[in-house]
Amino acid sequence: MRRAHFPRNQRWLGQRGAVFVVLMGLGAGVGLAIAAAQAGSFSWLTGMNWQAWLSIAVTLMAFLGNALTPLPAEIVFLGAAAVLFLTGVLDEKTALSGFSNSGMITVAVLYIVVTGLQQTGALVWVSQQVLGMPKTESRALVRLMLPVMGISAFLNNTPVVAMFIPVVDDWCRKLRFSPSKLMLPLSYAAIFGGLFTLIGTSTNLVVNGLLMDATQGPGLKLLDIAWVGIPCGMVGFVFLLVAQRWLLPERKAALSDTDDLRQYTVEMRVVPESPIVGKSIEKAGLRHLPHLYLAEVRRGDQLLPAIGPQQVLQGDDQLLFVGVVDSILDLQRIRGLEPATDQVFKLEEPRTDRCLIEAVVSNTCPLIGQTIRESRFRSQYNAVVVAVARNGDRLMGKIGDIRLDPGDTLLLEASPSFVRERRISRDFYLVSSIPNSEPMRHDRSPWAFGFTLAMVIVAALGWMSMLQAATLAAIGMLVLGCCSPRQAIRSIEWSVLLVIGAALALGAALESTGAAAAIAHRVIALAGDNPWLVLAALYAVTTVLTEVITNNAAAALIFPISLALAKQLNVSDLPFVIAIMIAASASFATPIGYQTNLMVYGPGGYKFTDFLRIGVPLNLIYGIVTVAITPLVYPF
Repeated sequence: MRRAHFPRNQRWLGQRGAVFVVLMGLGAGVGLAIAAAQAGSFSWLTGMNWQAWLSIAVTLMAFLGNALTPLPAEIVFLGAAAVLFLTGVLDEKTALSGFSNSGMITVAVLYIVVTGLQQTGALVWVSQQVLGMPKTESRALVRLMLPVMGISAFLNNTPVVAMFIPVVDDWCRKLRFSPSKLMLPLSYAAIFGGLFTLIGTSTNLVVNGLLMDATQGPGLKLLDIAWVGIPCGMVGFVFLLVAQRWLLPERKAALSDTDDLRQYTVEMRVVPESPIVGKSIEKAGLRHLPHLYLAEVRRGDQLLPAIGPQQVLQGDDQLLFVGVVDSILDLQRIRGLEPATDQVFKLEEPRTDRCLIEAVVSNTCPLIGQTIRESRFRSQYNAVVVAVARNGDRLMGKIGDIRLDPGDTLLLEASPSFVRERRISRDFYLVSSIPNSEPMRHDRSPWAFGFTLAMVIVAALGWMSMLQAATLAAIGMLVLGCCSPRQAIRSIEWSVLLVIGAALALGAALESTGAAAAIAHRVIALAGDNPWLVLAALYAVTTVLTEVITNNAAAALIFPISLALAKQLNVSDLPFVIAIMIAASASFATPIGYQTNLMVYGPGGYKFTDFLRIGVPLNLIYGIVTVAITPLVYPF
């Protein structure tokens, strides 16, 4: 079903309508809840006060508002928490306690750590080295999923998937595979790996933070969840390997190879003593870049127009490429390549503070008819031309020798302030920055690896809490220049943190009003006194909620219920805590249940039913394995 496109005023009315529906629903839910409590309805939950009923009603309306309206999840959950605060169900301290939860703060700090790894090229280097060029889709699945599972075990899986999406997209084009065959396994592999360690996913950290607050204890160790998470991941991996041929669709992504793409001409230089010196063009990773053509190699005064894949690179080689802007960004990230013009090193701002900017030359630009070298572009605009595109034509020769024409699109390296200063200039028709185009800090990659490794080791050995270890790594990344403060702040997913904090407030309301204990009593009545059946019921409820709302919200809301269940059954709460961690993250059946699923939805060209077809069996497999193994590892 195609989504209708409405004018801006109609979309605005639709958003206002969604807000009105949620508010009316909240009001109706509150009224019904109070009336039911006063009338003694729902006898199985008698004895609850109006605050408990209100907490249940508001929570249910938050579920429905998140699932049925286009409002962002953070707006829905913050609104629900605000209702409970304004009605007096939550006092000020409890309402805000979720935003000081150690798990939530750890999630925020880990975003900075991953940014340091990304900006130094460490993760890109890992992805390029391990993927290779497999011949079949099954081998590609293995080459992709195993390293992603390993990386996601120690890094938050959301930024890992964000980093791998363009890599996998380019990889699929090189291999001539449909992206839909690998994008969904990418998301699932990150979910699998995120359940191998305590720091693999934000849900684990949130649940562990709740456990520490409830028990006033040290919480779980780094590998406590691995005894259940690794068997689940291995079974899930085998299932995908066997079933992908029949259950994964064959579709093209939104952008296909036949789309009209602007062709830039860019000149790069091989840095002497760089890692690619002495390697062939193919082994240096310059042969199979999508939508990119190596037109010529200039070596001193010698021109090598016929370039074979086995041509060995030497220091100071000048490489002329023709390709699209995304591939130009890939070139900028390859360690050992730099723009051929020395003008980029003469700009006033440090390279790490610059970005790439597209600017279209206007017919009133005073530089028209001049070569880029003659125009003294750097002196005029404090920017350097690194690539030129002209109506799809393939421009040959050195960048400095290209004469500017009206309508030429220039790819510039400059300070971000260039966009603000030149946006209204008559010299350019259009000026826009390219996201995530800051030059890589390759010289800092050893530090980035070192801090990440130190974070993992000290957390695994229990020398520091996860928050302390992550904070130490993040400070190290910033102090030693692995990423800039601006990049670090920009990388934090504030909407995710707001959802976590607000959901924790709803969970606190369910617990403090006695609603969680009452619901737990009903679940026990349905499941009996057998803790295995109660564990299965708890897992099933958490899984269903995770598929409808966010995983962190589901975990935060179910956690107090699990503690009440364990207390009433007089058993250990640890099996229930582990089951919540697994169930809240093992979201495979819908694109909205987990953020990484939503991230691959568009690039993979998927439909909603694709997730159901392969995700529902995977959910059942995870549930069976978790319920079977958890009590054996952590007895009741």
